[in-house]
Amino acid sequence: MTHPDRRQVLQAMLGAGAALPFGGLPVYAQSRAETLLVVQELGPNSLDMHGVGSNQTVNGLSWNCYDRLLTYAARTLPDGTVSYDRGTLAPELAESWQVASDGMSCTFKLRKDATFHNGAPVTARDVKWSFDRAVSVGGFPTFQMSAGSLLKPEQFVVVDDHTFRIDYVRKDKMLLFNVAVVVPFIINSELAKKNATEADPWAMTFLRNNEAGGGAYRIESWKPGAETVLVRFDQWKNGPLPKIRRIIARDIPSAGTRRALLEKGDADYSTGFAPKDFDQLKKDGKVQVVGVPIPNCLWYVALNTAKPPFDNVKLRQAIAYAMPYEQIQSAAFFGRAVPMYGGPSRVDMTAWPQPFPYVTDLDKAKALMAEAGFAGGLETTLGLDTGTATVGEPTAILIAETLGKIGIKVTLDKIPGANWRTTLNKKELPMALNRFSGWLDYPEYYFYWNFHGNNSIFNISAYKNAEMDALIDKARFTEDPAEYDATVKAFIALCMREVPVVPLNQPIHDVALKMGVGGYEFWFHREPDYRQLSKA
Repeated sequence: MTHPDRRQVLQAMLGAGAALPFGGLPVYAQSRAETLLVVQELGPNSLDMHGVGSNQTVNGLSWNCYDRLLTYAARTLPDGTVSYDRGTLAPELAESWQVASDGMSCTFKLRKDATFHNGAPVTARDVKWSFDRAVSVGGFPTFQMSAGSLLKPEQFVVVDDHTFRIDYVRKDKMLLFNVAVVVPFIINSELAKKNATEADPWAMTFLRNNEAGGGAYRIESWKPGAETVLVRFDQWKNGPLPKIRRIIARDIPSAGTRRALLEKGDADYSTGFAPKDFDQLKKDGKVQVVGVPIPNCLWYVALNTAKPPFDNVKLRQAIAYAMPYEQIQSAAFFGRAVPMYGGPSRVDMTAWPQPFPYVTDLDKAKALMAEAGFAGGLETTLGLDTGTATVGEPTAILIAETLGKIGIKVTLDKIPGANWRTTLNKKELPMALNRFSGWLDYPEYYFYWNFHGNNSIFNISAYKNAEMDALIDKARFTEDPAEYDATVKAFIALCMREVPVVPLNQPIHDVALKMGVGGYEFWFHREPDYRQLSKA
């Protein structure tokens, strides 16, 4: 740990302003070659991604500071970018695992030398407490666990100190893959329980402000809205020791400032720029730009199917024919997205996402408006997350202008990013411009979250259809490849007809790295995995 007076000097100089080159730090500061300076738009609002309202950046903290039983192996994409392999699991805290011969349980052998950051050994009791917590706290973590049929504490069994078993409630091909996502991270249960109360048995208050992990990095300091500092945990045993010793992540809302720091070589890593900026950065060639289409992800307009006027399927189809797809693709995304319009009328692929058959056709849209009983037009609002304004606002403006041409007067409802998820969860917005990414890259997983009648927090269209539910459930649990193929095509075709959402495109996740920073690996959660990075 940095000596107190040296840390004070370091913090003072980092706080002096974005214009300070990192190279100007004292010579006794952490070696520049072993320190990564990240400049980010928004830092973590919590240290516990199980907590209500935790933001996207908290997922990255969890990924780097906590371990999971399993992780994903790596693969190389055609352009040379390294990415996780959605179909291949790899060991992390569990050095091995074995599914029972009847396919109804899996036993994990834990590494015997793994410890938490405070030196306490990691045991199967910690794993059980962590899994129990994930299925019990409610909200997103519990629903995420249910996507892999991880439903109740009774499924999680301590066999001995270093052996843990999951008993299945049903055969579910996504169960083990779900064990390797961000949610079931392993918490130091003894530390957490010491800080729990009768009213707060899962130590939600404590873990919101304190880290209790054993991952490759530990949190040295956290100043919400300003800076987060991670340092390497040199006793980490669950993978190769990272090359980067220290991560300094500064919160800098100004994209222009972040870009300038990167281009001058004063920062090492950033993301969250507008597509036009990434387009220009790539052309200028001063920094590395890596872009990967986000698997199982869409930008879309959600239509509230539970309330008038968008409970009318003809009206929803009219909206789909009125979207200014090509303008959005060029003017808002600068081509840095995969189009999701103009596809074939027949579903011939099980891939998701895939282009819907709609194109911009205002005459057809007007005809459908008349069939729906809205020949005279209507007024509505379009919800917009101001936190995504770089692409969201130009997209929303284009949509409002074009819908005006078919008699729909649209008022933009600009909602602060901090309130966006809470507002969506109420499911009261008539229309909402949103992006959703499913961590497990399977069509039925995306549909389970967004279109199943269990009405998850991400089903912001409030769409309920018994036929859709039956198809999704069949695809999740069938073991017959032919039945799976036919079922997935059927629920995608149903979605295209019913139009609970109007897909716009599949976004590309772009990151910018200083020349000489290597090892970047794309992950489904889109946060950086600092364990892989290195510097020349």
